[in-house]
Amino acid sequence: MAFLLLFFLFFTSLSSIPRSESKLTLDYYAKTCPRFDSIVQEIVHSKQTQSPTTAAATLRLFFHDCAVDGCDASVLVRSSATNKAERENDINHSLAGDSFDVVSRIKTALELECPGIVSCSDILAMATRNLITMTGGPHYKVRLGRKDGLVSQASHVEGHISRANHSVNQMIATFQSMGFTVQEMVALTAGGHTIGFSHCSELSTRLFGIKPDPALNPKFAEALKRHCANYTTDPNIAVFLDVVSPGRFDNNFLKNLQKGLGILASDSALMKDPRTVTIVDKYAKDNSLFFSDFARAMEKLSVLGVKTGHKGEVRKRCDLFNNLN
Repeated sequence: MAFLLLFFLFFTSLSSIPRSESKLTLDYYAKTCPRFDSIVQEIVHSKQTQSPTTAAATLRLFFHDCAVDGCDASVLVRSSATNKAERENDINHSLAGDSFDVVSRIKTALELECPGIVSCSDILAMATRNLITMTGGPHYKVRLGRKDGLVSQASHVEGHISRANHSVNQMIATFQSMGFTVQEMVALTAGGHTIGFSHCSELSTRLFGIKPDPALNPKFAEALKRHCANYTTDPNIAVFLDVVSPGRFDNNFLKNLQKGLGILASDSALMKDPRTVTIVDKYAKDNSLFFSDFARAMEKLSVLGVKTGHKGEVRKRCDLFNNLN
C-alpha cells in the first residue's frame, strides 16, 4: 500500500510539470555542443570585465523576455517592415545595449563551433545565471533545450512588466499573472535591483514633481536632483539602484529601502505595504535567505512559457526569425 501511495505521488508530481518544461535538461548540449558551457563563460567573463554594467543589463533583458510570451528570446528580435517587435514598446527602449551585445557575441562563437544547435533563449538564460554569480550572486541550475519563439510583437508587452511608478497592488497583480507569489516578487525585484540601474527619466516625476515624495530621504533626494539635473538634454544619465554597493549582488539594496534610500517609487512602496515590508525586513536581515529564495525564483522564471519541439526554432541570428515571412 505504501509503495502504491509513493508511486501515485511520484506520478502526480511528474504529470503536474508542463510538457515543455519536462523536455529541458541540464546536459542538453553535452553531445551536440560540448563546449557550450566554456564558450558562454569565456565571453561572459570578458564582457563583464570590459563593461561592469553588463550583468544588470542582461538580468533585466532576461526578465523582460520571460515576462512576455515566455523565455523564448522574442525580446531580441528586431522590427521589420511588416512587424513591430517587442523592442518597440516604450518600456523596452531603455534596455541596455551591453545585454544584446553579450548574447550576440556568444551566438556568433557558438555558430562557428556548432552551427544551428544552440538557441538564443538558452544563451540568454545561461549568460544571465553566469553574470549573476560573477557579481557575487547565488548559483542556480539552468535547464536547457529551449527553442526560440516565432512571435515578437510590441502589443504583447503592456501589462506584463511592472513600471517604476507602479503601486504594490499593480506589481503583485503583474507577478501573479506569471504564477509568482508575493515573496517571489520581492526576491526577484531585489535581485534585479541590487545590481541594477535606472535612467533619470524614470524617476523624474518623483524628483522634480510639484510635491516631493516623503518616502525618499530628503538629503538623498537633493543629491539625486543634482545628479539628474540635465536628464532632459542627456537621456543617458543613470543612477545605480543600490547606492551602497553598486554592481555587487547582495542584500544592501534591501537595507537601503529601510533607510529611505529607494531610488524608484515602486521600490519604496515595498516598505509601505504589510504584504511586502515583512519580506523586505527578513531579507535585509538574512542575506543567505535572500540568496536561496532568489535562486529558486530564478529557476522558476527561467522555465516560464518555454518553447520546445516544433513550437519554436533555433535562430541563425538572434535578432531575426529564420523565415522572415
